[in-house]
Amino acid sequence: MTMDDKDLSGQGAENVSPGAEPVTANPWEALRRFTAARIALGRSGVSLPTQPQLAFQLAHAQARDAVHLPLDVAALRMALQQQDVGNAEEVLDVHSAASDRQVYLQRPDLGRRLCERSRQQLLERFGSMAERRYDVAFVIADGLSALAIVRNAAPFLAEVRRRIAPEGWSVAPPVIVQQGRVAVADEIGELLGARLVVILIGERPGLSSPDSMGLYLTWMPARGLSDANRNCISNVRPEGLPYPEAAYKLHYLMAQAHRRSLSGVALKDETAGEGAELDVRRNFLLGED
Repeated sequence: MTMDDKDLSGQGAENVSPGAEPVTANPWEALRRFTAARIALGRSGVSLPTQPQLAFQLAHAQARDAVHLPLDVAALRMALQQQDVGNAEEVLDVHSAASDRQVYLQRPDLGRRLCERSRQQLLERFGSMAERRYDVAFVIADGLSALAIVRNAAPFLAEVRRRIAPEGWSVAPPVIVQQGRVAVADEIGELLGARLVVILIGERPGLSSPDSMGLYLTWMPARGLSDANRNCISNVRPEGLPYPEAAYKLHYLMAQAHRRSLSGVALKDETAGEGAELDVRRNFLLGED
């Protein structure tokens, strides 16, 4: 069947070609301007209109490509240098115990720890793990979307560094991890001697967000910690949680982690947006202060 562009978008049935099945609009169509989710697509008979179906297939292909796209470490180094986050000599490049992408996808446990060569590299450079010499370390891992890291890591880190620069934080050299998962940052933070580690990692691609970046923060990182020890900020990208807002939330959590010496389930994000007052009221079951 053939339909004009308006019919393919699911927004009406005018000017339908002779013999074509008209597109029936969905009454929730007006809500589509508020979300990238696939809602109110209309129907043609009992099926999706052609254009939404093709758009779905394209999004699925983009998500698959994001998972398998290799991380361009050289380009990432250059982007970090251009954003004044770290010079080429300062940025460290390590690898997880997952030797390649296929192994990484089949063995999540190997992506959570460094390969022996990378571990020795950090031990030789930074020495004893007992000394916590840095306030914070930033780790950048490809995760399940190297595309997210290529697009978002450097500009976001630049935003964070601008916020913490006036406060005199001691920052470890940035570390890039290939085939890395979230927990690998705990081992790296321990080897660097950081009291706090933040990992920027490509999140599992969605059908509307193949380039979403996640942030995970851990106080006193060490091997063997669980997700309960980490705080997460998700969907960092211009079309999701914008850099300034994400950096504001991360800055708050970093400051609170240092002040209270904790992270994870014991540390709550009480930010309500930049410039807003923090909600410091007590639990409503206990009454107001």
